[in-house]
Amino acid sequence: MCMRIIALWNVVGAIALLGLLLVPGLPARAEQSNEDLAKAAQNPVASLISVPFQDNINFNVGPEEKTQNVLNIQPVITVSLGSDWNLITRTILPVISQPGSFPGEGRTNGIGDTQFTAFLSPAKGRGLIWGAGPILQLPTNNDKVLGNNRWGLGPSVVVLRIEGHWVYGALANNLWSVSSSHSDPSYNTFLL
Repeated sequence: MCMRIIALWNVVGAIALLGLLLVPGLPARAEQSNEDLAKAAQNPVASLISVPFQDNINFNVGPEEKTQNVLNIQPVITVSLGSDWNLITRTILPVISQPGSFPGEGRTNGIGDTQFTAFLSPAKGRGLIWGAGPILQLPTNNDKVLGNNRWGLGPSVVVLRIEGHWVYGALANNLWSVSSSHSDPSYNTFLL
């Protein structure tokens, strides 16, 4: 258990270090207001590097109705492809605390499967903002309870609009398993 925690901290530390190394090369944002930065932070295809943390607490999981916790570490990095296009990468690294699947089974803690999305998006979004590209699922789980040992691939699209103080839209993707496994089932997962 101690080695799993150390491995987890190594992954989190590497992501944080990568973020710190990338930040000095960014253009200054002093000319933008706090409101503009808040809107950009909500926009998954904005020209902004961010590392949001999303914590999901799920109640009544399993036969003993315990609590599951999934902390998603989600670095978003934008790469300019000229004056007209951006490539926005979005990675989701889940850190999971999973209750047992049957009475008496202990809790499993660790890393789940990582999802990586690359959106191609117009650099200057006016009105409707959009991005499209592939999503890849990597079997990075450190325990079979926390993921599937098959790779996954599929399409992903995001569409949104920012009006005044409101940001609204949708993100959709579909993952199909593309590799074989003797122990894990194939999957076809849709997210909206």
